[in-house]
Parts: sequence; C-alpha cells; structure tokens
Amino acid sequence: MTGKLRVGITIGLGQPDETLWNNGIKQNAVFLAEALRHCPNVESTVLVNTTGVPITAALPWDQTRWPVLSFDDAKDNLDILIELGGQTDPVRTAYLKERGTRLVSYCCGFEYIHAAEAMMFGKKMWDGNLFVNQRYDALWFIPQVAGNTQSYLEVMRRVPGQVVPFVWSPVFLAERSRNFPDEGQYRPRQGPRRLTVMEPNINIVKFCLYPILIAELVYRDRPTDIELLQVANAFPMAQTNRDFIALMNHLDIVRGGKALFTGRHDTPTFLATNTDIVLSHQMENPLNYFYLEVCWQGYPLIHNATLCDDLGYYYSGNDAEAGAQRLNEVIDSHDENAVSYRDGQRAMIQRYLPDNKDVVSTYSALLENLMKAPLR
Repeated sequence: MTGKLRVGITIGLGQPDETLWNNGIKQNAVFLAEALRHCPNVESTVLVNTTGVPITAALPWDQTRWPVLSFDDAKDNLDILIELGGQTDPVRTAYLKERGTRLVSYCCGFEYIHAAEAMMFGKKMWDGNLFVNQRYDALWFIPQVAGNTQSYLEVMRRVPGQVVPFVWSPVFLAERSRNFPDEGQYRPRQGPRRLTVMEPNINIVKFCLYPILIAELVYRDRPTDIELLQVANAFPMAQTNRDFIALMNHLDIVRGGKALFTGRHDTPTFLATNTDIVLSHQMENPLNYFYLEVCWQGYPLIHNATLCDDLGYYYSGNDAEAGAQRLNEVIDSHDENAVSYRDGQRAMIQRYLPDNKDVVSTYSALLENLMKAPLR
C-alpha cells in the first residue's frame, strides 16, 4: 500500500438538526471517525450522508473536526467507505467498485434480533424492498452484537466478518453537561434515593422489567430509602398496555405511589437533574454507550453487562436478588467513595477512547489488511 487513505463513514440524516441522543448511530460514526483520525495510515476521514437531507450548520457537532459531505460530493475521493449509519444501494455500490473503493459494513446493531422480531411479530422492516449487499470487502462487528448477528450476516452477505474495537468518547456528554451544576457529575445527596431506569423498551434486548423488579425488592425491605422509581421510555406502555399495567399494579412500589413512568429523555440531562442511582438490564447487549455515559459521570450503575463487568455495580444474568443486593450496597456505602469511584470508572473507560493506542493500532492494521486484500 502506498500513500495514506481517504476514508468515508456513512450516516443517514433524518433532518438537518438531528439530535445525537435519539440513538447511538450518529455518535458511533463520529467516534469511529475520531479514532481513524489518529491512525498513521489515514489521510482524511469524512462523514458521508446517504440521504437527501441537506447538510447545514445545524448539525450537532463540529464540522471542522468531523466534516460531512453528501455521497455525491464524497464518492470520487474515497479509498474506503465504511457503511455504518446509511446503506449503500446497488447503484452507488457499483460506482464505488468501478473506482476500486473498498466497501466495509460496520455492524453496530442487533440485525438478527431486529429481523427475527420483524418476521415473527409483523413489524415493518424492509416492506418487501430488501437489498442484501453481497459486494462488501469486509464485515466489521462491534463486540456486543457479534454473538447474535455476525454469523447471520456472514451467511447473507457471503463474506467472513471480524470483531473490531468498540469506540466511545465523552466529548458530546461533556458538551451537553457543561452548564449543569458540577458539569452534570454525580454528587452525594442527602435523603432517600431517586432511582432511574432508562432502557429503550423497543425490544427485549433492553427492557425495563428486571430493573423495576430490583427496585421492588429493595423497596419492600426499606421503603423509606426510596424517594422515587423513574422509568423512562415507558409512558405509552403505562397508559395503554393492559398487561404491563396489570403486572405493575401487583408491585408495592407502584401501589405505594413511588413509581413514575415517563417518556423519552436525553441521558445527560436526566442524570444531572433527576437521578441518584441507575438500574439497568440487558439481554444480548453486553456493552453500550449508556453504561459508559453513566459511569463516566460517576453515577452508580447497577447492571448485568458482561463485557464491562468491571464498571459500575455488576450483577449476573437475570438475578433480581443479586441486583437488589448491589442496590442496597450503593444506598449504604457508595457516597463514601463517590470521587474515587468516578475517577476509577474514567480510568477503566480509557480502553474505549478514540486515542487509546490499542484501539488506534488495531484499526490501522484493519485498514492496511483491507487494502492488501483483493477487491471483491
């Protein structure tokens, strides 16, 4: 390989001022771009919008640091296009291949689970217009989705994949939090605790039920220590889902008027203004931006995410009793070491940062090997 590489990473803008907090895809693209900027074999990295939404100054990131171009403006100046947040259709794929551009699928979603649920439960996904691109030069999977999705996509796309480093940065978290007291970081607070559950509740992967059960167990033993259980992204269920309502009405914490089911909130704001302790649960999602956001800011996170079990307060599997024990531990002793906890969390999270030497060296090698392999 001669010369340095020009790399594009796709995004799919839905509107010119799209928020970074409605899902992790835009942040994922920016963080990957930041990591690739540190690679010695990369000349430039741009974000490539695959939709017709205009690119304006309203985008919520610094376009000097992370430039954004339309596909048409970028397509002739790329050695590699990493498809992350917007799909490359057959016509665009053919154009890139004719130019010798390598095309990588960067898989950061639970595609197998989404596909299975769509087919089993009648959810609209492809609406009959499925395009399976079989001309990728590489499939890259972040660790938390590889277990359920890698083999599925390898078969469908007819190319072997590999697991690549997960990348995260506190840059947007810091920007969103800078005007809050203490920059949104956790500070000990007297009195009963405000518990927060912020699972998306769009599928079983991250659902609020087990965190609610953990809170229920602790509330039964020490109700005066719980001020409120706040369950975000649950308002529609609490209003209209008769099964959810019936189940919740069997819980003491609900019947005692200590549970609040709310809509969607951005993480930095809700942490800084409403939260003392975060309860979480996952199935097939053992590493997530949300965990890192909570821990970076020093909030106690009670979770069962196996790929970051050294962060926060870990409990195993679906063990609500174990989760309740961790919650009791947080209530009783977390505030004694709040500052050292935050500093320790930040030290461990360094392994995911875009300038981490292992992250940078791994991506440099991935790019080099990609260019050495024959074009598909």
